[in-house]
Parts: sequence; C-alpha cells; structure tokens
Amino acid sequence: MTAVETAVEKIQREMTSFARRARASAGRMHPELSLVSYTLLGHLEERGGCRATDLASHYALDKSTVSRQVGALERAGLIERRLDPEDARVQVLHLTGAGEEILAQVTRSRRAAFRERLADWPEADLVRFAAYLERYNAGSAE
Repeated sequence: MTAVETAVEKIQREMTSFARRARASAGRMHPELSLVSYTLLGHLEERGGCRATDLASHYALDKSTVSRQVGALERAGLIERRLDPEDARVQVLHLTGAGEEILAQVTRSRRAAFRERLADWPEADLVRFAAYLERYNAGSAE
C-alpha cells in the first residue's frame, strides 16, 4: 500500500469511529434526541425554518427517512409546520419553544464534551484540525 492509500484508509477508519462515537454520545446527551434529530433541529434553527424536502436534499436523505424523523419531532413537540407566507401551498418546518430549549441544552453538552476531549490540544492543532474538517466537508457530496 502506498502512503496515500494508507492515509486514506486511516482517515476512513477514524471517520467511521468518529461517527459511531457521535451517535452513541447523542443518546447520552438527551435520551429522546438522536444524532439525526439533533442535526435536523440544528439545520432548522440555522435556516430559520425550511421545508422537509429541503432537509432531504441538504442531507442527501430519502424523503421517507426525513418524513419519519419530522413526524417524530412533531409528535415530541419540538417542531411545527407553518404555512409559507409567500406560498400558502407550502409548509415550512420551524422549531417550537421546546425544540429551541432542547437544542440549546444538547448543544451546550456537546460543546462541553468537545472542549474536554480537545483540552490538551495546542491551539495551532485545533485551528488546523478545524480547517481540515471544514475543507473536507466543503468538498463532500454526502
């Protein structure tokens, strides 16, 4: 294996480990809020609301998957549908007050966990790591 092939293999293995850890820790942060739910709530907050089809497109998820997630979030009282003021045929998803509270709580917990895990890293390493992740995700179609 070449050095590049070895590096790509390590990156793939470490990214998989990271994803597993993130899914596992999501349940500890808030038992009823999966990593996918947390991600969708974060997107709705960031965008100030959007359509379910926009969520599916943004995360490259099947519409039925998003529909199930949205239904669960609605039943939990974390999001609500509102008519789009520009087109009454369109429903836009928005966080409820409870959704905003839970998202803020989980975000604080996640930030604290990241800070703890990265506490011993030098500032230059953190800045470089953040830039590499940003660069990787900017080129990602997934």
